[in-house]
Amino acid sequence: MNIAIDHKSAIPFHKQIEDVLRALIDSGDYDNGELFPKEVDISNRLAVSRNTVRQAINTLVSEGLLARKKGVGTTVPKRKIGTKLSEWHSFTQEMNNKGIPFKNYKVDLSQQKADEQLASLLNIEEGKEVNQLVRVRGDQESPFVYFISWFHPKVQFDVNEKFDKPLYDIIEEQTSIVLTKSAEELTAMLADNKLASLLEVEEGSPILFRKRIVSDPGGRVIEINEGYYRADRFTYQIEINK
Repeated sequence: MNIAIDHKSAIPFHKQIEDVLRALIDSGDYDNGELFPKEVDISNRLAVSRNTVRQAINTLVSEGLLARKKGVGTTVPKRKIGTKLSEWHSFTQEMNNKGIPFKNYKVDLSQQKADEQLASLLNIEEGKEVNQLVRVRGDQESPFVYFISWFHPKVQFDVNEKFDKPLYDIIEEQTSIVLTKSAEELTAMLADNKLASLLEVEEGSPILFRKRIVSDPGGRVIEINEGYYRADRFTYQIEINK
């Protein structure tokens, strides 16, 4: 633990300690569950009181950068992946834009007969076959999102498609359909047995559910997507200008 503060600086000790601890968090040394340095060790190393160290740590806990568990200690939680509601992209584009390597844990493309609700949303006849795409995706450590998509019958995919490129790029390349609008609805829920198994969380864990309806320039619905995100790994950010 190579850390230090300036005891002669006008900057309060707890603020300097916050900066020191942020640097430790960003170092990546504690990303795999290793325990963060103890208050007493930081206090001794910096020659400040434990209360001052605790004040700095409490600030970082409130920001979600550190997590405390009684009887265990302080750890660095997995970073949440954020996406803004002011813009929309495919999952692949989001991960590529953030420089996060991802993988497909499950990809399943099948045909399904549209029920009354699906037929109404896609403006097609009930019982007409549509493509259903199921994907479980995440980073190199674990899955954190489960997607189910249904597509307008005009969307037909190559039988050898691996879906490792941005979905909307694939649709445009293979069908010449350009998607320009997304209507989204967000809901909080708890993982049932199926979601818990797919996303490798405990049953009852918090899940962010997002329903997305994607349309072409003419307003025709092309994709209906349901996404189930692990709440400990993903967050939606809203920016509003007055």
